[in-house]
Amino acid sequence: MRVLVVEDHATLADRIAQGLRQAGMAVDVVHDGAMALDAVAQTAYDVIVLDRDLPVVHGDRVCRAVAGSGPRILMLTAAADVDDRVDGLELGADDYLPKPFAFAELVARVRALSRRTPSAPPVLQRGDLTVDRARHRASRGSRPLSLTRKEFGILEMLLAADGALVSAEELIEHVWDAHADPFSNIVSVTMTRLRRKLGDPPLIDTVVGKGYRM
Repeated sequence: MRVLVVEDHATLADRIAQGLRQAGMAVDVVHDGAMALDAVAQTAYDVIVLDRDLPVVHGDRVCRAVAGSGPRILMLTAAADVDDRVDGLELGADDYLPKPFAFAELVARVRALSRRTPSAPPVLQRGDLTVDRARHRASRGSRPLSLTRKEFGILEMLLAADGALVSAEELIEHVWDAHADPFSNIVSVTMTRLRRKLGDPPLIDTVVGKGYRM
């Protein structure tokens, strides 16, 4: 899952990003509304954690511009009044979380937003392979799989694609953050480790020059 954190307080932004990464997400961080719009124009995010009171371009304008274009929006604000929450939702936000917040709740809300599509239910299955997206667990038959965050992210994307091809570029875009080198062999190396952990019979096919599929 690829998440964009838009928060002008650098310390808070870094803490949010660190916690989301520990929860298995790929996270990019920007500190104003203009940078957020640039980031969204370049990258297909699954969820945007959006502070409302942003410099340069206000969070309300960012929300209006992005709402309905693909990524789910979790709006953060120091204002906790009901009217403020209603305003945020009417702007197109999918969820609203007042500051200060419990970090476990933030993680849970981000995960819930990422699951709001018919093609990505909380638990993904194919044959004897099961991926529990909510609990970040995977197993094959009765054997639990010890996967890194990137391995889990790849497996999650391939299962959600339901047999359709997923390109290496799409995997980098959703599983890695902005620091990943798109010209490296990072996907093929991670895929090799994942296949080894999944065991036999093989579950992932490579279509040369096009991508991977279950």
